[in-house]
Amino acid sequence: MPSTSQAHSADGPSSRALSSHEPPVRATSSPVSASPASPEPSWHRVDVVVVGAGLAGLTAARRLVAAGHTVAVLEARDRVGGRTLNHELGDGQVVEAGGQFVGPTQNHVLALAAELGVGTFPAYDEGASVYVHGNRATRYSGDIPPDLLALPDIGVTTARIARLSRQVPLHAPWEAKQARRWDVTTLDSWIRRTTLGPGGLDLLNSFLGSAYGATAADASLLFSLHYVAGMGAEGVPGTLDRGIATRGGAQERRFEGGSQRLSTTMAEQLDGRVVLGSPVRAVEQDAGTVTVRTDTAVWTCRRIVVAVPPVLAARIRWSPLLPPEQDALFGQLAFGRLTKCEAVYDEPFWRAEGLSGQGVFRSGSTVCSMFDNSPPSGRPGVLMGFLGGRQWHAWVHRPAHERRGAVLRAFAQVVGRDALRPTHYFEQDWTAEEWTRGGPTAIAAPGVLTELGAWRDRPFGRVHWAGAEHSDYWNGYMDGAVRSGTDTANAVIEQEG
Repeated sequence: MPSTSQAHSADGPSSRALSSHEPPVRATSSPVSASPASPEPSWHRVDVVVVGAGLAGLTAARRLVAAGHTVAVLEARDRVGGRTLNHELGDGQVVEAGGQFVGPTQNHVLALAAELGVGTFPAYDEGASVYVHGNRATRYSGDIPPDLLALPDIGVTTARIARLSRQVPLHAPWEAKQARRWDVTTLDSWIRRTTLGPGGLDLLNSFLGSAYGATAADASLLFSLHYVAGMGAEGVPGTLDRGIATRGGAQERRFEGGSQRLSTTMAEQLDGRVVLGSPVRAVEQDAGTVTVRTDTAVWTCRRIVVAVPPVLAARIRWSPLLPPEQDALFGQLAFGRLTKCEAVYDEPFWRAEGLSGQGVFRSGSTVCSMFDNSPPSGRPGVLMGFLGGRQWHAWVHRPAHERRGAVLRAFAQVVGRDALRPTHYFEQDWTAEEWTRGGPTAIAAPGVLTELGAWRDRPFGRVHWAGAEHSDYWNGYMDGAVRSGTDTANAVIEQEG
């Protein structure tokens, strides 16, 4: 797929460069509201409006401001951070209720963190992990669970995915020689045809429960190969092993102070340009101006960067309408289903037993995988489990106390019965977030990429797109969001001079 920085707006080069010497128009950090005596919305003008104050939108805004453009960031929520969200534990300690892990080749988000002065620390990975199959729990080391019957299929599947993903052009997966063949089949059916038993598929679905919030039956083979191909960087091929691993992989490190700290720090630096509680309802554009309408204000600008999930972007009232292909694509890039479940204890008692707190569950459990999510000090101890895909569907509508009990029993299978007695327990169901509607990433079902994929990043007149789903590398991850925000901002700067 063409990166945002390589795409060009349909309206051609601007007839007037954005002024770099006009004083910045400052947006407030609280919602703009109309006076009770006047129901008319307030009017504002900036060079660029950015919709969404997640990592992509804030990264784009910083880059645009640095280039001399006046910017307003309109955020529907009453907070910044998008799919990153810190949960306070007390005494200045936090734990992440949203995106949290970073690792090798995620160079853009790591560089941003260094620039913002946000440090990282290693995710706890000392000691044995535990593989749970039915009522049997087995300790093991490394990244591959010790299922002797499943290991041959795991090896075959991993090797074939590695070979085929290298045949997918990262910026245009629909141009792969086998693109149509791969895109009409699900990852599930392909694995079933190429392996002897269900073990490899079951274990892959344990990973996809947290990575997709779905199963291999929900995604096309082409989408999945493209997803794996992007688990790398320029000159470093993506691998499934890197996506799954803790040490040396995508779950290697976390951010000091929680991942949302990246967004709150950027918002502070933007100094009043972020407007919270301002969902964008309508966007109108003509040859030279974009008009953006919220509930209480109207913003006019030269260009707009829409940095919200595609499925939400499609719900904005567009005038003129989005091209039908782009509208169809955005509507079909639906999120998976994911809830993070976390239990807090006075201390990480499992470490004294030689356990890492990591667990992998093969089909039938409440959660698909779990981690030690304690803060860097190690106190309090926190266990975190992903309830995604099939597990989400099976449990999210059950009474909260039943779900809590089932999650804690799953934790107890990995670290022992002390897991049944947390001091605090909380969940974050991302499907219940009005301005997210699921997670952690948008999934392309069979037929979507080859028919509509080329429209993903294509600017619509003066409208540009950003977000984790608009990145080829680390699609759906924090690194993908930062990459996309940078690329999109550079595209706007290139267009406007």
